[in-house]
Amino acid sequence: MDDLIATREQLGSGRGSAAESFARALAIARSTACAHAFVRTLPEEAAAAARPGVQALPLAGLPVSVKDLFDVEGQVTAAGSAVLADAPPARADSTAVARLRAAGASLVGRTNMTEFAFSGVGINPHHGTPANPADPATARIPGGSSSGAAVSVATGAAFIGLGSDTGGSIRIPAALCGTVGFKNTARLTPADGALPLSTTLDTVCAMTRSVRDAVLAHEILANRTVALARQPLASRRFAVVRTQMLDGMDVTVAQSFEAALRALRDAGARIEEIALDAIHDLGTIQATGGFSAAESYAWHRELLQRRGDGYDPRVRTRIERGAGMKAWEYLDLVRHRADWIRRVEAALQGFDAVLSPTVPTVAPPIAGLAPGAERDEAFFRCNALLLRNTSVVNMLDGCALSLPCHAPGSLPVGLMLWHGPLRDDTVLDAGLVAEAALQPLRQG
Repeated sequence: MDDLIATREQLGSGRGSAAESFARALAIARSTACAHAFVRTLPEEAAAAARPGVQALPLAGLPVSVKDLFDVEGQVTAAGSAVLADAPPARADSTAVARLRAAGASLVGRTNMTEFAFSGVGINPHHGTPANPADPATARIPGGSSSGAAVSVATGAAFIGLGSDTGGSIRIPAALCGTVGFKNTARLTPADGALPLSTTLDTVCAMTRSVRDAVLAHEILANRTVALARQPLASRRFAVVRTQMLDGMDVTVAQSFEAALRALRDAGARIEEIALDAIHDLGTIQATGGFSAAESYAWHRELLQRRGDGYDPRVRTRIERGAGMKAWEYLDLVRHRADWIRRVEAALQGFDAVLSPTVPTVAPPIAGLAPGAERDEAFFRCNALLLRNTSVVNMLDGCALSLPCHAPGSLPVGLMLWHGPLRDDTVLDAGLVAEAALQPLRQG
């Protein structure tokens, strides 16, 4: 599929129109390919795709999907839940949605998600779970929490899937569905008008079809210009972290990751293995539950008292763990995290980015993880594995890009390029040349 920038260029040369592109995207969004991917489609947005002057804007009227936790004026923000289905409609667009509209987006629909964004698997017992489009023979998980966003981009129902990333909720589904996902440094994109999971870790960001589209989407959402050096891979120095990041890879991920490293080395990149044993300290630092449980409980506590029976039991269990955190434990968590960030940043000095598998496994079948107490153990084991690598970056207050690195005919695998806070431009710049170097591998 053409990416957004290529499509915008086609429109500029008179080939097709944004209105036609929107109509195709809406048809896909309403098709079986996107079953359960959207909680609501927005055919009325066809007018936005055809409005005068839209073609001159960065997004040129092309279709974008919006995760169900973002406010859109006049629509209910239910965050994939049943307990908020009767909430009053939003009075205004969230900042992220407003910026996309101002850049010329037409909103094809609101995408399904893990309830309240609290899981990396993508299961939703209220709206159903969208199947990963990479495998038409077996219904596999899409990853979460931005499950519908990933499916919308992977199927062609959207050029940009607006979502959020608290522990990997953009990068996990991007890796499992074969799209590009960029998690920026959290402070660069405003989260007002988005229902929170963790006010410390939540990051507003997006999935796209290419790295150059990811650069464009980030520039719009962050209202800033990305500085690109466009230097070749021969001038790049990457680290590969041995500690934890490479543990437990399945055969497909291990083979794809090694092939990606070979392709980057063959293109001139310098790649060095490092230990980064500080990763082991995260278990101790987060032993009392981490930010997400405590901060989500602060938001949900009254709603849980009134309507707790309507929650996904797996989500409710995780939120309620936050009730037990003491004030001093939370303050210790903040302090220890800041010290940990300083140590990791020092260890990564001199590297353009770190290379890791985004997740260590390909997407497992939905059947083994579907709602049901008898599958809870398997679900939480899978969830922990999916979040293991990506959540390191969130604790680092860092930035990360997941791009496909699998061969044709293989289930999708993501290569994650990551670094510390405010290294976004360097990571995106490296991602552009890495994506180019991986093209022969991706084409077979």
